[in-house]
Amino acid sequence: MHGEYKVPGGKLVVVDLDVVDGVIANFRLAGDFFLEPDTALEAIDRAVNGLPEASDATAIAKAVRSALPPDAALLGFSPEAVAVTVRRALSRATSWRDYDWQLVHSKAVSPATHLALDEVLANEVGEGRRKPTLRIWEWDESAVVIGSFQSVKNEVDPEGAAKYGFEVVRRISGGGAMMMEKGSVVTYSIYAPAELVQGMTFAESYAYLDEWVIEALKSLGIDAVYVPLNDIASPAGKIGGAAQKRFGNGAVLHHVTMSYDMDGQKLVEVLRIGREKISDKGITSAAKRVDPLRSQTGLSRAEIIDRMKATFTGLYGATPGDITDDEYAKAETLVTEKFATDAWLNRVP
Repeated sequence: MHGEYKVPGGKLVVVDLDVVDGVIANFRLAGDFFLEPDTALEAIDRAVNGLPEASDATAIAKAVRSALPPDAALLGFSPEAVAVTVRRALSRATSWRDYDWQLVHSKAVSPATHLALDEVLANEVGEGRRKPTLRIWEWDESAVVIGSFQSVKNEVDPEGAAKYGFEVVRRISGGGAMMMEKGSVVTYSIYAPAELVQGMTFAESYAYLDEWVIEALKSLGIDAVYVPLNDIASPAGKIGGAAQKRFGNGAVLHHVTMSYDMDGQKLVEVLRIGREKISDKGITSAAKRVDPLRSQTGLSRAEIIDRMKATFTGLYGATPGDITDDEYAKAETLVTEKFATDAWLNRVP
């Protein structure tokens, strides 16, 4: 069995192993990490050999850490990274380059249609009718998108939303409310087979699926990092947040919204959470909590998206794609039957 894991912000870890009579055998660790002393590599190999095939990541990491000499230095990886890679090998996880990725950057649609497309396209990937896909959203309407489990009345000020023309919609993933002002956000979705994140915890999968965008932002001069569980940030403040949904057919939906520009005053009038967390004197602080891409780069939204697309394509070999007429039709049906209904919006009043 073979497993690979690119540590977010770190190095590539590669393992090869056999399973003989329920235990790990012939284990070999490799990668582009740094490790001192040289003999520590053999110590790690010995520690993993003989472990039960059913060992979880915690047990594997503990065995690796216990086997390391006191003066060992691990740079670009950790015992936990070795454990993730072992579990990915044992579960026969796949890697980005195992797939023929499509990159979709299509027309603007309504907020409800965007959310319906997330469900449709994820299911299409899970059913094998669509290749794994990165979709970049376009907005010509503004919306507040609340998480699947949030209360509408607790999150949104209806007067503020109406004043600034924000439609309120509910997505299928968890997490917090996002103020999506047209022209002021960069949003993308990844639709992938679950095998891509096999062997990882939810927290590890968040960072793994967004490693490419961290690289894109760094190439623009932004000191971007991933902050668990689901934030993309820089020393100046938060840039964006991620959310996920797993489907029974084996698909993973991972979507991210990053702030391109932001009006702090509008934020506290539209979202109730702004009023609770920030005093009057803290309205400026509200803006400072988020550090938009425009202020950090001076680039247009289109230029930033172009760099993201180029980075993803360069790393994973994506080819241009589109949404089919049938997929749009399925999405519009879902809008009518689910996403535009009061029952869905107010499922948590």
